[in-house]
Amino acid sequence: MAGRGGGGGELQLLGTWYSPYAMRAKIALGLKGLSYEYIEQDLSGKSELLLKSNPVHKKVPVLIHGGRPVCESRVVLEYVDEAWPRAAPPLLPADPHGRATARFWATYFDSTFFPPWRALMRATTAEERAEAFRNAVPQVEVLERAFVECSKGKAFFGGDAVGLVDVVVGGFVVWFKAVDEVAGTSLLDEAKFPGLAAWAERLLAVDAVREAMPDAGKLLEHYKGFLAKLASPAGST
Repeated sequence: MAGRGGGGGELQLLGTWYSPYAMRAKIALGLKGLSYEYIEQDLSGKSELLLKSNPVHKKVPVLIHGGRPVCESRVVLEYVDEAWPRAAPPLLPADPHGRATARFWATYFDSTFFPPWRALMRATTAEERAEAFRNAVPQVEVLERAFVECSKGKAFFGGDAVGLVDVVVGGFVVWFKAVDEVAGTSLLDEAKFPGLAAWAERLLAVDAVREAMPDAGKLLEHYKGFLAKLASPAGST
């Protein structure tokens, strides 16, 4: 990957091309302009490097800096921000309250927003999708209000520049679109959630974000294959 040097140690990123969590790490590294070696992982047959680097969760992403692993996507984001503080833009604001607010909404997304959306993503029937979508909408309403509060009329959750919450949510934007395509839903509906709808398009226009995203058609086919496995007798057991 092109960009600045790793800042005192070789950088490697273990990920899978379709993982929204790995996309978060790619976005952060791209925003900082850091060079790194990307090593694609097969989660159906996990590599020795992955198992050695993340023996607790055995998941991606893992950032390896100078031979030392950093695991879990949000931990990776903050590590990158702290390890390269002079590489603009900072993902977290300078003031303690601003950092606390960003961490709060990042946690909200992962702990409260994600579970009902995951149910929608895994739904295989029209009835399941309708119920899951109804359950997801209130969380989108909260996130819309959070965007208004955090952005203060500017382009991103982070204000003028992409910040922590933008990256945390942004890793899922292409997945939102894929699920909408299959389920016939509109999660970030422009009429209901104008702030988030416009934010998503602005975010995808940022070079570091666009370069971190997989091909939309390839992801859609991957998702359809995932649903087919879920709907099969073996997948439903």
